Amino acid sequence: MAEMFLEKFKALVPKYLDDQWTDREGLTSEELRDLLADSELPGSTQLPLVLEELYLALGRCEEILEAYHFIFDPDELVTEEGYLLFLEDEEEHWAWGVELADLMVPDPLVHRRNNDKHQWSPEGATVSEFLFDLLEFSFEED
Repeated sequence: MAEMFLEKFKALVPKYLDDQWTDREGLTSEELRDLLADSELPGSTQLPLVLEELYLALGRCEEILEAYHFIFDPDELVTEEGYLLFLEDEEEHWAWGVELADLMVPDPLVHRRNNDKHQWSPEGATVSEFLFDLLEFSFEED
């Protein structure tokens, strides 16, 4: 499958960290595969292209992946309540995920869970739209 998001994710390093992107920011395909194998995901779980390319571009860039929110490392990904969880806020009040039925969609819609009530609601955005907006908001003050 063709790259759709890789260069956009790489561009976040100079945009928010005032530094040049290097391959040390991302994971290799092999590293990503190994980390996913170490996760609690069922062996046949395929990441949506947008998450795969996020990890390939920024999988080691904690300054971005952990800026006021926590994008899970590939080996921390889990499925719960019919969703692949990939993000949580600092206080662990909210988690964001993708419906398991939508994992084959390159850029699926995001849903948010209230962790206290375990209620899910749609965010009205795709993963890429949501992540780019979240990061812009997170780095706005800096």
